[in-house]
Amino acid sequence: MAKVELERVWKIYEGKVEAVKDATFTIEDKEFVVLLGPSGCGKTTTLRMIAGLEEITKGTLKIDGKVMNDVEPKDRDIAMVFQNYALYPHMTVYDNMAFGLKLRKFPKDEIERRVKEAAKILGIEELLDRKPRQLSGGQRQRVAVGRAIVRDPKVFLFDEPLSNLDAKLRVQMRSELKKLHHRLEATIVYVTHDQIEAMTMADKIIVMKDGEIQQIGTPYEIYNKPQNTFVAGFIGSPAMNFIDATIIRENGLWIKSSGLKLKIPSQYEDILANYVDKEVIFGIRPENIYDKMFAMTPKEGENTATTIVDVVEPLGSETILHLVAGNDQFVAVVDPKTEAKEEQKIDVVFDMNVMHVFEKETGKAIL
Repeated sequence: MAKVELERVWKIYEGKVEAVKDATFTIEDKEFVVLLGPSGCGKTTTLRMIAGLEEITKGTLKIDGKVMNDVEPKDRDIAMVFQNYALYPHMTVYDNMAFGLKLRKFPKDEIERRVKEAAKILGIEELLDRKPRQLSGGQRQRVAVGRAIVRDPKVFLFDEPLSNLDAKLRVQMRSELKKLHHRLEATIVYVTHDQIEAMTMADKIIVMKDGEIQQIGTPYEIYNKPQNTFVAGFIGSPAMNFIDATIIRENGLWIKSSGLKLKIPSQYEDILANYVDKEVIFGIRPENIYDKMFAMTPKEGENTATTIVDVVEPLGSETILHLVAGNDQFVAVVDPKTEAKEEQKIDVVFDMNVMHVFEKETGKAIL
């Protein structure tokens, strides 16, 4: 397998549309890296530049230490799995998987060995004589992955491979691809807009927006230490709450907004001291706001707020509450045994130890 390096890579289309701007990152050997972001953020364009399907406008791409800017896709030793499977409808599963090896003039017995080995890994041995039209979506996806595996490439590239599958099958395929990664010890670059796919599968996530990299980190870092409001709001479901607030000093530091006044833990006071009397964006995840009836808080009253319930969404294992305090609106994920009813008052507790604070003007994280 191999390391993939992008150094100040740009993609500028005619008309001066900047699809990818100054992308610099390294994908280590055997690492599973996910390019994550909304539609149009440049993640697929970045993947296609690695594959050689898009020309790099400027910057340098290296695979295994060798500059690949002007190397043909077929000579890059990569294999790509597409969203739409891209199987030949007139060929059997066996022939679809063997096609690339036949083009490269591999011996017949070597082709057979590789195809059968890949089919065994993916559990599609009994499908080798079928045509793609006789397969389910999940089976077609396995065939597309198998076609990549037989190549034994240095790098696997996946372009939203699960987006055409139903929800249950996506969960199953996520775990299968993760197991496959460990089994093959492969270098994988995976594109998706689905944060759950990214969080559950990646060793490292590269978050993109409008062609620019917003943050690179482990799933833990991306979730718990977002560097700006975009990353904080994009990762997590329901999304992080953002509330316009001011930091005030009053026997310690407090977050004060239209409907909230919350004590800032002492460990954050030094960092936030420079922002006293300044407007900030207060961020807190819905799962860090609790129904007071089911919460244990060490300092009674300090971080409790009285709110009005706007909407109740019971999900069985948890309940989502849409709450209002003053002009502030936010979401809490609470114990399913909550007795909260719409239009009633409810006291909720904020776990301020996991609070986030962002600059009002730039959206950059202060904490």
